Amino acid sequence: MESFYIFIVVILFLLAISDLIVGVSNDAVNFLNSAIGSKAAPFRAIMIVAAAGVLVGATFSSGMMEVARKGIMHPDQFYFGEIMLIFLAVMMTDIILLDLYNTFGLPTSTTVSIVFELLGASVALSIIKMNHLGQPISEMGQYINSDKALMIISGILLSVVIAFAVGAIVQYLSRLWFSFNFEKSYKRYGSLFGGLALSAITYFMLIKGAKGSSFITAEALDWIKTHTWIIILISFAGWTIIFQMVMWFTRVNLFKIIVMVGTFSLAMAFAGNDLVNFIGVPLAGFESLKTYLADPSLGADGLLMTSLTEKVKTPTLFLLLAGLIMVITLWTSRKARSVTKTTVDLSRQGEGYERFASTGLSRTIVRITRGTHSATHKILPNSIIRTIEKRFEPLPEIDKDQAKSFDLLRASVNLVVAAILIAIGTSLKLPLSTTYVTFMVAMGTSLADRAWGRESAVYRITGVITVITGWFLTAFLAFSASFLIASFIHWGGLIAIILLVVVTVVLALRTQYIHRKRAAKTDEAMAKYTETEELLPTDMLQKCKNNVVELLNDSKAQFSNIVAGLKNEDRKHLKKTIKQIKAINGNAKNYKDEIPKTIEHLQEENLETGHYYIQVLDYLREVAHCLTFIANPAFEHVDNNHKSLLADQIIELENLSEEISQFVTHLIEIIQADNFEQVPSLADEQQNILNLTDKLRKQQLKRLKTEQVGTRNSMLYISLLHETRSLLLHLQNLVKSFRDFVLNQ
Repeated sequence: MESFYIFIVVILFLLAISDLIVGVSNDAVNFLNSAIGSKAAPFRAIMIVAAAGVLVGATFSSGMMEVARKGIMHPDQFYFGEIMLIFLAVMMTDIILLDLYNTFGLPTSTTVSIVFELLGASVALSIIKMNHLGQPISEMGQYINSDKALMIISGILLSVVIAFAVGAIVQYLSRLWFSFNFEKSYKRYGSLFGGLALSAITYFMLIKGAKGSSFITAEALDWIKTHTWIIILISFAGWTIIFQMVMWFTRVNLFKIIVMVGTFSLAMAFAGNDLVNFIGVPLAGFESLKTYLADPSLGADGLLMTSLTEKVKTPTLFLLLAGLIMVITLWTSRKARSVTKTTVDLSRQGEGYERFASTGLSRTIVRITRGTHSATHKILPNSIIRTIEKRFEPLPEIDKDQAKSFDLLRASVNLVVAAILIAIGTSLKLPLSTTYVTFMVAMGTSLADRAWGRESAVYRITGVITVITGWFLTAFLAFSASFLIASFIHWGGLIAIILLVVVTVVLALRTQYIHRKRAAKTDEAMAKYTETEELLPTDMLQKCKNNVVELLNDSKAQFSNIVAGLKNEDRKHLKKTIKQIKAINGNAKNYKDEIPKTIEHLQEENLETGHYYIQVLDYLREVAHCLTFIANPAFEHVDNNHKSLLADQIIELENLSEEISQFVTHLIEIIQADNFEQVPSLADEQQNILNLTDKLRKQQLKRLKTEQVGTRNSMLYISLLHETRSLLLHLQNLVKSFRDFVLNQ
């Protein structure tokens, strides 16, 4: 039996390594987004500072490990075997859940996930115990530390509102103080602002670090508590003097110093506050095993885990090893950069690729906000409004520079406010979600800085709502999955454990594949918004030609797929075809969305060319729409199990498909060879196919008249013919527009 539980502890530590990797991938956004978004330093320097902060913070996390042992449940009410089952369920759930969020680039809270996973698994085992002992459900409080759990949960949720509000207020006041053009203000007040910022970060690092440090003595901790205000005042005076000297005798930007120190401190906070989320449970399992092996006479089902209620110092070696794994992950994880990118993009000052779409809720919020803004302007005097507007007028280069998402002032505010809020939460012994705090501070400062303009507000708000919704979903999924996995392990034993380990590995590999595909697609879309070189007409022509040929080839293939799906009544085939047509539509839309950037990078003397380029893309989008209107009715017909088409109708559609295929092939050859003398013959081909559709429509009306077919059949067939005619017209216009585009180079 001892070997079985040693095996479980080994699995727990292996899962802990995986959890550290997926956890860092998710939480790297907490300390990287401000430095990366503001370009405070080269990427390599930012990563070195963050890595140092993670290593230092790892040694400061010992005190928070108690949350995993007794923060959610009463361990003295569970036997050793039950505790190990709970810990195993928690770790498996945590890896699957966090990896899923990382795959889709959404920052979530590792604190919330671990709290609700512990809660779910503990509730599952409590119900099993109470059912076995014949206890009523009202006795749940005997096993679950409900007061502590509610305090943690309420603290996390409250931090979301507070972080957003405080971030917005502080950024608004800071921008009024410095404005976007803060050269004069910086010379006057830079050292004062730096002193405030660094003293706040110093307070944060001392309070945050000392609380959980594995090597700071109790006397030193008491001294820090007793002399907190003296430390703050001395550090404020000292930093202000140092910064003033730096401003007088060097050209170093103080804001860059603040951002880099803030990055270090938040990286330290992440490791100190969130390391418990990744290794707290395995370490608790290890301590439980040591207790069991010291006295195995009672058996796994007879030894109550009272030992977990006692204070235990985590060995510094374990913490350093965990920190080292996190540092390696920080440097190598592509998913970490995807999650960071989401936060940076949502807080970006300028325009660019918007990952999220507009929704009814986001549009409503924008309309309400605009109404409130207009009402406020009617109340305030014009002089005050003009003064405020001038302070918030962005510099031209901020609007155009896509590499720099926001300036150093906002980056500094992000870090300082987040550091202070996390320090306060830690001093109150609350395992705050650093993800929630840093993300909401960043969103609050973005709002106050007017980064969400009328061109981007609906998309940014949708993104924020999506992330916040994901947070609530985290709690639900963590509780439910952990509950089910704990129950499954209880009833399935070793077989269930092996099956779940296999499932965890398979899911991790699958999500890695999905993430690579999504990352490649996003990189391709983002590339369209990061082009900075001027375009020659020949460059734009080649680019347009490649896009048109690719889309036409895809369109030809999908038209044939629709006919094949109808012939075989293959629902899966048609569903796959619709998915591929959606991709065609998406590409066509992206080509149109790219127009402003393309024209912006076009040389001024060649602007006339842009008119023809836009025409081509317009018709390209119409071709994609026609395919959608052909595919959807075909799928609905098969999906609703309506009668299949007649054999004659299938033959007619196959002939029509062949004619369309030949027509599109001829069109592609003309475009690729710029052989526009053949356009008149192409028009003859088009007319022949249009005549064919007229003939087929008349034949269908005869079938309807003689009751060979029903209403559903006729609606589908006539709709297909009608949309095919539209497709042909748009294809013909497309080649004519492309001809004009080429001839006017």
